[in-house]
Amino acid sequence: MNNLKVSIAGLGIAAAMFTACTSEHQTAVTVSGLNPAAFDSVINGKKTALYTLTNKSGMEVCITNFGGRVVSIVVPDKDGNPTDVVLGYDNLAQYADTVNSPSDFGSSVGRYANRINKGRLTVEGKEYQLPQNNFGHCLHGGPSGWMYQVYDAEQPNDSTLKLTIVSPDGDNGFPGTVTATTTYTLLNNNTLDISFDATTDKETVINMTNHSYFNLNGDPSTEGMDMVLYINADNYTPADSTYMTTGEISPVEGTPMDFRTPRALEQTVNDTTFEQIRNASGYDHNWCLNTYKDGKGDDKTVAASLYSPKTGIFLEMFTNEPGVQVYTGNFQGTGVSCKHGVKYPKHVSVCLESQKYPDSPNKKDWPSPYLKPGEKYHSHVAYKFSVK
Repeated sequence: MNNLKVSIAGLGIAAAMFTACTSEHQTAVTVSGLNPAAFDSVINGKKTALYTLTNKSGMEVCITNFGGRVVSIVVPDKDGNPTDVVLGYDNLAQYADTVNSPSDFGSSVGRYANRINKGRLTVEGKEYQLPQNNFGHCLHGGPSGWMYQVYDAEQPNDSTLKLTIVSPDGDNGFPGTVTATTTYTLLNNNTLDISFDATTDKETVINMTNHSYFNLNGDPSTEGMDMVLYINADNYTPADSTYMTTGEISPVEGTPMDFRTPRALEQTVNDTTFEQIRNASGYDHNWCLNTYKDGKGDDKTVAASLYSPKTGIFLEMFTNEPGVQVYTGNFQGTGVSCKHGVKYPKHVSVCLESQKYPDSPNKKDWPSPYLKPGEKYHSHVAYKFSVK
């Protein structure tokens, strides 16, 4: 959106004059046009704020400790214009309103990202019933998952933010007290590096991810399916009409799920002749990454990428996880006013969520999401931005 780009560029000089990184000290809007004061609140007795990360290459990332959410990512486009490339809200009130503006925009999802079939879980021979908040399944840890909790925040420098949450035994039905951290680090090569780490006092399952909605076109008021997607995967996990994985691992060869050669999403996102796309009204599927072999992920090789021919902005994703969930904003178009008053249409963005495969606790042959006392969970994803 041209007028949004102009407004961001105009704010850049003023924002650059301030070096303080938390909303307690910022006295001006961010480069992305956010007012830090709009994120100052108290939820469940814990203080919320907006934190700003910057690097030497002119990139800015704004994060709130409410849900560990990425609120904005500003990167230069091919002409050097600062461009916000993620969706979200510009105030804490909307993020916290689960009735009128529910969203997972930018969140650090836990305890278990994606879906668990019928909310049923077995750990050490004991069955647990989790909330069934999505087509009869448990989605993203339940209706009061970590995306709706306040993390403790520590910002040691301008480019790093460490968020910590302690999830008690029985939280949303999950066993074990889990201490988890999300560490955001903004590198000088314009990479947003995210590490998820956790320990538990009782065996449990964990599967954390970042749920940013990327629109690299600079105009989130219009559909974004002209963006070009690449996925380094020979296989994917089909899902039924309730978005639950069937247990199959199917080849992408000869199907609209094949993104091994980069292509625009608009070529197939509305292909209702293909059952998987028809069921999801677009893409909302897990791909089995080729970068994961023999129980180990290669986070030095590109797992997926996204490119905007309009702005020239190129995003590469790296992860040590076995899968990536690609979601094309099929449920957007609600008419809710979001960041800068923009109403996002359907298919305006793309999520690239690193993860264990959906419902892995109930698919014993898939990479295990189980975590035992004495073990350390570590998940890594990096989003590298450039132009071409």
